[in-house]
This record gives sequence, C-alpha cells and structure tokens, in this order.
Amino acid sequence: MSARDYVEKDYYKALGVPKDASASDIKKAYRKLARDLHPDTNPGGEERFKEVSEAYDVLSDATKRQEYDEARSLFGSGYRPGGYPGGGTPGFDLGDLFSRAGGQAAGGLGDVFGGLFGGAGRSPGRGPRRGADVEADVTLSFVDAVRGATVPLRLTTTGPCTTCGGSGAAPGTTPHACATCGGAGVTSRSQGGFAFSEPCKTCRGSGRTVDKPCPGCAGEGRAVQGKTLNVRIPAGVAEGSKVRLAGRGGAGERGGPGGDLLVNVHVTPHPLFGRKGDHLTLTVPVTFPEAALGAQVSVPTLDGPVTLKVPAGTSSGRTFRVKGRGVPGKGDLLVTVEVAVPARLSKEAEQALQAYAAAAPDDPRAHLAQEAPMRQAQ
Repeated sequence: MSARDYVEKDYYKALGVPKDASASDIKKAYRKLARDLHPDTNPGGEERFKEVSEAYDVLSDATKRQEYDEARSLFGSGYRPGGYPGGGTPGFDLGDLFSRAGGQAAGGLGDVFGGLFGGAGRSPGRGPRRGADVEADVTLSFVDAVRGATVPLRLTTTGPCTTCGGSGAAPGTTPHACATCGGAGVTSRSQGGFAFSEPCKTCRGSGRTVDKPCPGCAGEGRAVQGKTLNVRIPAGVAEGSKVRLAGRGGAGERGGPGGDLLVNVHVTPHPLFGRKGDHLTLTVPVTFPEAALGAQVSVPTLDGPVTLKVPAGTSSGRTFRVKGRGVPGKGDLLVTVEVAVPARLSKEAEQALQAYAAAAPDDPRAHLAQEAPMRQAQ
C-alpha cells in the first residue's frame, strides 16, 4: 500500500462505518461484507472484496488507523501537495517540515509522508510491513472444548501473489526504478522561491514500474488467497474464548512478519454436563430410600461411568466431588444429588409411605413454629 492511499482512499466509506466507529463495529462490518463478497460465493465481488480487506487492514490496527486519520485530517483541513487550495498562494515543502521534526511530526506523520513528499524521513511504505490480523470462528462440541481438538479452518486473506511472488510483474520480468522519479516515488517542481513535492504520477508514488503487469494480480503484487489451516484448540476453552495464533494470519509485505490468527470459539451445550471454570457439573437424581439409607450410584463422566458413594442421610442438593474428571489436568466433576419425587405411586408404594409416615412422626418444620413468636416479639 502506497502512502498516497492514505490520502485518496476513504476506508470508512469502503466498510460503510462512520469515522468514530468502534473497533467492534469495524470488525462486524468487515465480517459481514467479507461473507457477502467472498469470491467463492460471489465471483463478481473480488475487486470489492480486496477493497474491503485493504480497508480493514488499516482500520483494525490502532497505529495504522491513527496515522490514516491524521493524514486525512491534515489534507482535509486545507493542505494539498503543491500549495494551498486553489493554487493561488504559494505552498511549502512538507517533506522539509517532517524531516525537520525528526520524522515524528503530528504523531508519526513524518514517517507516513516522508516518502510521499520527499525529505529525509524514512518511508515505511517501502519497508517491511506486518501482515494483517485475521479472525475466524470455530464451533466445537462440548467434549472437544473440554479435551482440546485439532480443527481445520478455511481462511480467505490477501497476501503476496503466488504468480509473481509479490513483485507485481509478469513471470519472467522484473520491476525497475521509475524513469520519471528515479525510484524516489516523488517529483518536485519549483514555483518562485518554494519547492513542491508530490507523488510521481507515473508510478503512483511506489518508485517502481513494471512493463508487463502480472496477470494474476493485475500488477498489485497482492491477491486474494484461500487456505486451510489445521489449528490446535487447547483443552478447557469455553464459549466466547479467543485463541491467538502468532504469525498464522495475513502474510507480511516486503519481508515483514505475518499477522496473527484470532480464533473465536463457540461451544455447543451438552445434554448432561455443565461447566464451572475448569470443573464439570452434573445433577444426578436419587430415590428417597437411597438418600436416607445410603447407596452406591453409577454416574456418567466424559471418560466412562464411575461409582459414587452416597452416604446415609444425604440431603437433596448435596454436592460430591469426583477428582480428575473435569478439564484434563485441571478440574474435577461436581455431582449434585437431588431426591426424585415420583409423580405417581402404586398402591403398594403408597401404603409403604403411609406406614413410614406413621413410623417416623418427627415434624421437620417444628423449629419454624418455635422461632416464629420470638421474631415477632423482636
């Protein structure tokens, strides 16, 4: 991307978001457009897809976005290459202004425009550049989320053209320094006692030209690429987790490092188990005789059934811990027992319960009657 793009292209308009859009809004807009314009489903939208991807590459990076906003603000307030608006009043050499500021003017604009308007500042547009971060969504089963899994992800990004290797020139040819600007990317002209620098119209500020553009990328050097990655999701991820894989995102430019791949994890619920951090949870019904007399109860786990000892006199809602049956190496299985009350009773069961009620006359609510008058008196 040339520095001139920062001035001429409206990336906010490309994504359909306002200039004060939050990072979340920018991400949502990009993901929607990327789905709608994906070349696999919309063959005619490739150019628009590239435009949207380029806009997201800048606006999703806080540093790039700041530089872009400052550039647009500077020129939008009246500065233009070659003088003031209307051309009636002599301008000045912005390259000299930025170079005198040590390349740090206006929060980094010296770096952005050093190569665009001349001067001694360095031009990051022609140096190595980190690739864009790429986001992807993956949906895991509850079991895979607990245990970890390797899943294939299909990604569509922009990267160096595989036909020309990123040079922009057709195979068998190479780019060469622009004859108009001598490879500087800018041209200068004098008006009175002032010097004016502006992007070279021949090479559009890149400093190089190609005699025969690459057919794969039309001379851009970058193209839409689809690739499949096998990604390892660690054990214990939960709904909404983000997994960052360094260097697995968009390819860098001019030898720069790759961006990161951010995987948004979604987990389908399990019909039996729940999660509490690294612990799994399970509710197991028991009969009244099992809770009152004690019992050995078989309970399921992700690794097969285990036997749980329910002591005599266990109350409904009590939780037991089964060690090592949660997230591998971290969690346990928390089993909560609930006394199951049958909706219907056989005649024999009803008679047995009536006999039990007669044999156990203790009122479990007696303490309520004793405490109530004291509380009223207070």
